[in-house]
Amino acid sequence: MPKFDILILSNGPGEVTTWLRPVVKALHQQLGDRQTQVRISVILSPCSHATGKEVDIVSSYPQVDRVQGAESFFPFLLRGTTVNHWDWSSKGIVLFLGGDQFFPVIIGKRLGYKTIVYAEWEARWHNFIDKFAVMKPEVVTKLSPKYAHKFTVVGDLMAEARENETSQASSPRELIGILPGSKRAKLSQGVPLTLAIAEYIHSKRSQTQFIIPIAPTLHVKTLVDFANPEKNPLVDRFGSHPVKLLDTQPLKLKTITGLTIELITTHPAYETLSQCSICLTTVGANTAELGSLGVPIIVLLPTQQLDAMRAWDGLPGLLANFPLFGSAFAKIINWLFLRRKGLLAWPNIWAQQEIVPELVGKLHPPEVGGMVINYLQNPEKLHHMRTQIQSARGEAGAADKIANLVMEQLGSWE
Repeated sequence: MPKFDILILSNGPGEVTTWLRPVVKALHQQLGDRQTQVRISVILSPCSHATGKEVDIVSSYPQVDRVQGAESFFPFLLRGTTVNHWDWSSKGIVLFLGGDQFFPVIIGKRLGYKTIVYAEWEARWHNFIDKFAVMKPEVVTKLSPKYAHKFTVVGDLMAEARENETSQASSPRELIGILPGSKRAKLSQGVPLTLAIAEYIHSKRSQTQFIIPIAPTLHVKTLVDFANPEKNPLVDRFGSHPVKLLDTQPLKLKTITGLTIELITTHPAYETLSQCSICLTTVGANTAELGSLGVPIIVLLPTQQLDAMRAWDGLPGLLANFPLFGSAFAKIINWLFLRRKGLLAWPNIWAQQEIVPELVGKLHPPEVGGMVINYLQNPEKLHHMRTQIQSARGEAGAADKIANLVMEQLGSWE
């Protein structure tokens, strides 16, 4: 049995790729010749944005010794027993990288381990957590002074994706990323709308190229079906044309207007997305990941068919998808949302102001396409947006600083 255990708690696809991955790399590097003394375990908790492939993703990280999926989380939380009856050393660290901040409180007490929480915007349970690694100094200013010694400003973990996993060199091509969503409720409007916008831009700027990163849970055939007017009546409403899937490497979509769009099937597609001049995306986790890459974005929330937007979490989502009456519930929920909406895109939420455009309502492809062309013709506007997005986040280097905190806590056991 190893001398120490590091148990990392995480949850969704964004956390395991942009938080967990750089941290385990930094831990492995700092452990050096002590790697045989320390075991790294990952336990995932449920997440509404989970793809079902999180265990496979984490298992692919060579620094991780063992991983347990979210479906077995609550038995572990309640009883302290993993599905495979893992053993634990007497000394260790619980490191929180996603989920509910109360989880490390319970698990740390049960195992007798010290606890470290990474907090972007808000830190909780100050009495019970040993150390907090926070993204920005603003988190610390909200605290009672008696807890200040527990806090270390480490910067933005998501910036590791921008700094360490991608190249920010200028791309020689004019590239637009299209992210229409991964769930049916968003795809039904997002696919025909973004394709129609791309066709309009292509008609005015033939040199512009387009990509669509395919989400892990989305089959290419499903994407193509949402562009087919026989299977999606909204295609005609947005004025887009059916697409043909080209059996090439890489895969591409092609319309009768001559537009071709490259499909990116690697995940995460940070390296390609970071080369985009601008991206068109729906609301949701996509805006956080693109924001972490510093990519200019335009956020689209079309309302051509109010009952088509049913991708809400919690009770609203359950009501909107209720048999028979779901369509009526969806229209009411979305009508109320449009009347009371605040900032939707994560870069805007971070900055507490609209630094990336949020287009909500009955969107028309020529108008949106014209906005995109205006940005492309005025690169100083894109540069300004990119700078604002990057300044809304913390600095890079957080993974190394979090690893330092873990090593310090391990050292205190000795």
